[in-house]
Amino acid sequence: MSTQPATLKNEALIQRVFRALTYRDFRLMWLGACTSTIGTFVQQFAQSWLVFDLTKDYRYSGLDLFLGQLPIVLFSLIGGVFADRMDRRKLLLMSQYIQMSSAFLLTALFYFGVVKVWHILALSFVVGLGQSFGGPAYSALLPTLVATEDLNNAIAMNSIQFNLGRIIGPVIGGAAFGALGATWCFALNGISFIAVIASLYAIHVKFVPAKSRESILHSMKEGFRFILDRPGMLQLIVLSFCMSALWFPVAAALPGFVQEVFKQGPKTYTLLLMCSGAGSVAGGLIVAAKGKVHRQGRAALMIVTVLGAAIAGFALSRRFPLSCGLIFLVGVTAMSSASLLLSLAQVSVGDEMRGRVMSVFNLSFRSGMPLGSLALGLLIPVFGVSATLASSGSILVALALYFLILHRGVAAL
Repeated sequence: MSTQPATLKNEALIQRVFRALTYRDFRLMWLGACTSTIGTFVQQFAQSWLVFDLTKDYRYSGLDLFLGQLPIVLFSLIGGVFADRMDRRKLLLMSQYIQMSSAFLLTALFYFGVVKVWHILALSFVVGLGQSFGGPAYSALLPTLVATEDLNNAIAMNSIQFNLGRIIGPVIGGAAFGALGATWCFALNGISFIAVIASLYAIHVKFVPAKSRESILHSMKEGFRFILDRPGMLQLIVLSFCMSALWFPVAAALPGFVQEVFKQGPKTYTLLLMCSGAGSVAGGLIVAAKGKVHRQGRAALMIVTVLGAAIAGFALSRRFPLSCGLIFLVGVTAMSSASLLLSLAQVSVGDEMRGRVMSVFNLSFRSGMPLGSLALGLLIPVFGVSATLASSGSILVALALYFLILHRGVAAL
């Protein structure tokens, strides 16, 4: 029997999955961003472990994530306005330089042995400040690097590079932390920013927003007006906030969960992070291969329902192989649903308004992270880590079913 038809079918599938990478500028940005993301998770591995190890207090773990996301809550809307009135590449470069400087400063603090917990917390805030302007600029720049029909694929591929970083970063971070110490984890992150900065200088920007003399407040109001007038957009933003608030804090609880439930150390923590990251990559590949999804809003809500159930199951599991499988499923469903929701938001707006609208979407998604993490840090000491995470998953299931059955604005998209 000839295997040629099967081979051709596999080649077509591969071409469909990686279609966005055929665009030169997107490919350069993808490679630079992937390198930088790996560095970010190298640092995050060491930082999350050290904060809990230094304090033995969930509140500081939650506070670290809270302070890293707080500037995004405070300044993303302003960042969205700037992304619609200046060269988005320049805005992104500014963001990268701020984050790189913070990583090297933390490296110096550890190298000279003078680091304190408040140093880590303060620099988390500074990094978040850089991201509050870089995030809207990146979201607005990304769709201009590919053709409109390949936007869904580009968004999925972008989620894949992020989650490849989630897999590779903790591995490198764990090895560097064990062999060389925390200093090198922060240094490697600083060095990784060189790749994304180089890619930004190499790409050709096809759309530069027109300069505007309108006030920042007036420009923000235009963005809000668009969201309110677009059917289903407001519900989409509310859902993205609730999803991130109930899903993301699982990462903040992992170090303590590993120590308290499994009585293990950094190696077990690394393995769980790798399983979660592998699941996220798988979720991105599924979305990339699928392309355009029929009734995309409904499909996203169904996946969010499974996500909540997987979080609750992970929280209650006491068998490590089962826990690895469930955290993998959390990664698959979290990333695939997030990609679908993000693409719904992206295709609903044009270039001239994209920075502002996406800043609101990103704000809703990112603000749920610090608020959920802070709440988790306060609730775990009272109710325990397993009960708190199980409750978060159950609430997420109920929320997805509400939007799926009763309030169907998102389901209709």
